Amino acid sequence: MSGIYILSDYGKLSKKDQTLVFTENDGTNTILFPYKTDHLVLLGKVSITADALRLISKYKIETTFLSSNGKFSSKLSFENGKNVFLRQKQFRILDDKLKSSEIAKSIVIGKIKNQISFMQRIKRKDNRTNAEIERSINSVKNILSDLEKTLDIEKIRGYEGLAARNYFKVFAYNIQPEWAEFKSRSKNPPKSNVNAVLSFLYTLLMYRIESAIESQGLDCCAGNLHALNYGKKALVFDLMEEFRTPIADAVCCTLFNQGILKPEDFEKVSFSSDSEDFPLENYENISESENMKDGFAIESQKGILLTKVGIKKVIAAFENKMDSLIMYYPMNEKVSYKKIIYYQVQHYKRVINEEEKDYKSYYFK
Repeated sequence: MSGIYILSDYGKLSKKDQTLVFTENDGTNTILFPYKTDHLVLLGKVSITADALRLISKYKIETTFLSSNGKFSSKLSFENGKNVFLRQKQFRILDDKLKSSEIAKSIVIGKIKNQISFMQRIKRKDNRTNAEIERSINSVKNILSDLEKTLDIEKIRGYEGLAARNYFKVFAYNIQPEWAEFKSRSKNPPKSNVNAVLSFLYTLLMYRIESAIESQGLDCCAGNLHALNYGKKALVFDLMEEFRTPIADAVCCTLFNQGILKPEDFEKVSFSSDSEDFPLENYENISESENMKDGFAIESQKGILLTKVGIKKVIAAFENKMDSLIMYYPMNEKVSYKKIIYYQVQHYKRVINEEEKDYKSYYFK
C-alpha cells in the first residue's frame, strides 16, 4: 500500500473500470490502482468525478484536499470515531491533570532528546563552531534536566519552547548552501526558503500522524501537551512532536545540502491571511499576534513558497524518508518510519486503555 500525491491546477480524476485515472491538462493519463493505495493527497484545483468518489469510498481511501501550497481544505474519512469507550477514556485522562501532565512531559522529553542527538551530529560535522554549538547543547541539556523535575503543564510547555529556540540556533549551522536562508524559525507565512521547506514538511508529517491516530479510533482533539481549543487537533500536534527532528528536519537538511533543491524552486509571494494558498502548517487559526498589528488586521504579507517543482522534490524526499528503515528499540528491529508512527500511536492507545502504564515517546540515537 502506498500514498499518492497529485499536484495540479487543471487535472481531472475519473474512474475507468475499477481504476482511477488522473488526466493532465495536456491529455496525459496516469492510472491509479485503488487496492494499492492507502491515502490520496490532492494539491491544487484537481476536479474529481462522482464515479471516482464512489470508487474511493468503496476502497475507503483516505483523501486529503489541499491548496497548491499545502493549506488544508477538506478530507474524506471513513468509519472513524466509533469506539466511544476509548474516547471516553481519553476524556477521563484530560480530567486527570497528573496523568495528562505525565504524558505531555514524556512527549517533550522525547522531542528534546531528539534535538540534542541532532545537534550533537551537527557538532561532529562542524569544527569551526564547536564552542557556539556546545553552549546551545548544554543549554538544552539543562532545560531537559529542569523538565524532568516538574509536572506543571505550563512549565512543560515553556521548556519545550525554550529548547526549540536553542535547537534552531544550531540547526542553522547544518544548512550549507549560501543561498539558503535561515535566521530563525518563521511561519504563517515562512519568511525564508528553509522555513518554507520546514513548514511544508511539518504539514506532510501532520497528515500522517492524524491518519495513524484516526486508524486507531482515537479522538484527534483530545491531546495533553497542546492547549485544547474548538476544532484543534491537539493530539495530532502532541504526537508529531517526537518526529519533527528525525523526519522533517533531517529531510530539510538533505534537500538543501545534497543540492536537490535549487534557488529557482522558491518564489516570493504577497498574500492576505485568507488567501487560498496561505501556507498554514497546521489546522489552527493564525494567532492574533501573527495576523494583527496595533489592533488592525494586516491585509497582506510577503512570504517564501515552494514552486510546484520544489513541492514535488520535497514530497519525494519525504516519502523516501518514511520508507527508510531505522532501529526501533521497543521492538529491537529496523522498521520504516511509516510503521514507527503507527507503533507509537498504538502504544499511546494502550496507555489510554491502561494496558501499559507510561507513555514513552520515540527518540533516535
